[in-house]
Amino acid sequence: TLRKPISQSSMADWASKNLNMHTQGIFRRRISISNMLSWNGGSIKKPMLITSNRAVKKEACEMFKLVQSYMGDRQTRMDRNHVALVTVTKCWSMQGLRDELYIQLIRQTTDNTCYRSLAWGWELMAISLAFFSPSPKFQSYLEGYIYRHLDSDENIAQRIKELVDLKNKKNSKSRKKRKQNTEEEGLPISTYAKYCYRKLQKVAVTGGKKGLRKPTEEEITHARNAIVTPSLFGSSLEEIMLRQQDTYPGHKLPWVQTQLSQQVLALGGEQTEGIFRIPGDIDEVNALKLQVDQWRIPSDLSDPNIPASLLKLWYRELEEPVIPQQFYKECISNYENPDAAVAVVQLLPELNKLVLCYLIHFLQIFAQPSNVGRTKMDVNNLAMVMAPNCLRCQSDDPRIIFENTRKEMSFLRMLIVHLDTSFIKGLV
Repeated sequence: TLRKPISQSSMADWASKNLNMHTQGIFRRRISISNMLSWNGGSIKKPMLITSNRAVKKEACEMFKLVQSYMGDRQTRMDRNHVALVTVTKCWSMQGLRDELYIQLIRQTTDNTCYRSLAWGWELMAISLAFFSPSPKFQSYLEGYIYRHLDSDENIAQRIKELVDLKNKKNSKSRKKRKQNTEEEGLPISTYAKYCYRKLQKVAVTGGKKGLRKPTEEEITHARNAIVTPSLFGSSLEEIMLRQQDTYPGHKLPWVQTQLSQQVLALGGEQTEGIFRIPGDIDEVNALKLQVDQWRIPSDLSDPNIPASLLKLWYRELEEPVIPQQFYKECISNYENPDAAVAVVQLLPELNKLVLCYLIHFLQIFAQPSNVGRTKMDVNNLAMVMAPNCLRCQSDDPRIIFENTRKEMSFLRMLIVHLDTSFIKGLV
């Protein structure tokens, strides 16, 4: 369910307080907010958002040209993939530029009479959200803008037609006209908006790409493809199973879950001290994530902490947790009762039940005394690191979160100790 974001009047109020109002003409007349937030074919001479950061002031105008280049509104010798890489890398490296990029994209996708340019602007927004979030201060504004485009395809087509007719009247005697393109090319704008909306919710929590390695062209391509082809990360279990139907039609479990689990064991994870507690190198995890999303497992993996970290990330990023939200109260109510805890598992939808049982079976291997001696990860430690990836508390109250964390751990511990998962052996 989509929570309703801030109102149009609140967005206008935010804009009036935060926009760095531009001027035009020899009398330096201030441009109105609506013009400041409408497509512009020219360049800008200062940032769109008020800032005291000199580096941001310097980079903002150049970034506006990059946005125009990506959208096809400015000629460039760079291909669009490289333009996106340069743009994303600037913002990924300089936090103060991120809100500036998003407000520039809002501007260039408002009252834009070229559908192709419009779609490419939304595409760049979607790509950017794969790498970094807006600031908390700007998030609600961006969320409100995206929300208003979730079902706007007919309105957009009508608006483009109106603007084109208006411009044609004004420019009837002028030879210089922007090439109009009202035909829909590629995806509907609502498709981009829905993807961006979901991506914004996630990136606001996760914070985007981590590590020291800068974004790569391969990651840019992957972020663009994810708009149409759902990633194996951050999707629902149903979407993941649907996506793997062509490649692995007979599988009852997500390929990504079984492959990463098997990799942890193949690399001796059950004999590795601190497995699941000690994180793998974040850049190596990112690189593996990219390959797994293309159905590839590299043959040169050596550190079991890498697939172990990615496996935890996969569980954590599921759109809905392995144990769906409607069963959460029942889980934390039965955190001390083995029979009741096992009974909850039987109530889960079939796919969730299989995925959870596979995970518990996997953790039961590590809980064996012979392995605990090496890993120093007993059943309590395993439950502590894995519970947050299976259950999600919806409360904002720190006291409730703290209290429920203990119950979540205890519930998962009950399953590791008491759940019979023998039927899962050999299942893929």
